[in-house]
Amino acid sequence: MDKQNLPNSTLVLVFGILSIVGCCCYGLPGIIFAIIALIVANKSSKLYKENPDSYLGYQNLKAGKIIAIIGLIMSIFFIIYILWVISYLGWETLQNPELLQEKLRELQNL
Repeated sequence: MDKQNLPNSTLVLVFGILSIVGCCCYGLPGIIFAIIALIVANKSSKLYKENPDSYLGYQNLKAGKIIAIIGLIMSIFFIIYILWVISYLGWETLQNPELLQEKLRELQNL
């Protein structure tokens, strides 16, 4: 019996990589890609565990799942950081460049 590639193993790997790239876009795309990758990885992992001798590509699935978890954590930390900056500086400060420069000068003098 020929072994076939595990369905969606490459997709999980690609979405895991996109979750790390997406964390730089204010975190939200990273969270979306990571969650999709983890859901698809769990479904494919169950399929592999039912009949491991029939499928190839489980290493890609595991790597994609690990990368998706890393991307999810990085995205969550980035969103927390953005919320902290907004709460520390204030929304009005971030919208007014002159006020932002003044606030940054104050922070440098501390």
